[in-house]
Amino acid sequence: MSSAPPAATATATVTVTATASVVPAGRPDSPELAAAIEEARRRVTSLAKTHPAAEVRTSAWNALRSSRGDEALIEWLAPGGGFDYAKQRARDTRARNKAFCERVVATHTEGFSPEVRAAALRALKGGAAEQAAFVKTGYAEAQGRDRTAREAGERQRLEISAKDRDFVRGVGERGPGEQVRVAAQWAQRPGATDADVQEFFGYGWATGAVLDLEAYRTRIADAEAVRHHMLTGLIQEATAAEAAVKGAADAARARAEAELAWKAVSEHAGAAQRAWLAEQAAAADQAENWRAVALLSRESAEQLWKAISGTAESHQNAWAAEQAGAEHAAAFWKAMFDLAQDGESRTRS
Repeated sequence: MSSAPPAATATATVTVTATASVVPAGRPDSPELAAAIEEARRRVTSLAKTHPAAEVRTSAWNALRSSRGDEALIEWLAPGGGFDYAKQRARDTRARNKAFCERVVATHTEGFSPEVRAAALRALKGGAAEQAAFVKTGYAEAQGRDRTAREAGERQRLEISAKDRDFVRGVGERGPGEQVRVAAQWAQRPGATDADVQEFFGYGWATGAVLDLEAYRTRIADAEAVRHHMLTGLIQEATAAEAAVKGAADAARARAEAELAWKAVSEHAGAAQRAWLAEQAAAADQAENWRAVALLSRESAEQLWKAISGTAESHQNAWAAEQAGAEHAAAFWKAMFDLAQDGESRTRS
């Protein structure tokens, strides 16, 4: 699992110029298409650094380094292209087992879960069989050893207060992340003990947080790949329709067709901008949530809260970066909307 922050940074505006990118051979040389390809390259770079699946990250880097340049990027994002193929490989059982082991290492600390962490590291150093065995039985067995050690060790035995249980219950009801809510609800399930609450603070909260961040990054990556593929196609159609107006036998009809083509671009860009504004708000909620958790963990004198401190600060930074990336994407799509509106105006005159 990669912990690198998204490469995107927030910008108030997106400047579009005809020299923003090298337009692939055989495609209309337009500022709109150049801007779309430039943003596609930025998006693929972000996926190469932050996508949860190692297979996707590697494939994205290969596309970026291709000697075929922008053509390779466009094909990589297209349905059935390199992005889709890499996601399919990531769904392979062996890949999922390895990803699980990596997630365990990232979310289980040596101080709280030494047996689990050591077993996960051994599995990662081994092969596919060791990783499959860890997923199937090794993780649960190591969890049991850690719990036994905590229950036997006076120094690690922590008092769980009613306030702590109420807090976890609140996270299960109102936490901004689905997987975090599930983890909190599990710690408060019928029959749960103080050990379950302790384990929520020890690793359940962190694990849910990682899964929520991975789900967010996966969702926006999938949606934006589709949007960029559609955008390049719509711009190509619109620029071709506009070029066809000159010398057309029926100029009025040709202008109407060009106007409709640019309208399709503006509608697509407008919908994408609205989607990114919603993603920006979601990321902002997560960043603020983790800021508050980080503050609570620093101010609390309880040892129980110390386990979440590093996770809280890490996720606050990660979600702030996602918020900045969403702000940039929304600005890009607003710029594309404005360019498409200009195209509609040109074809009406």
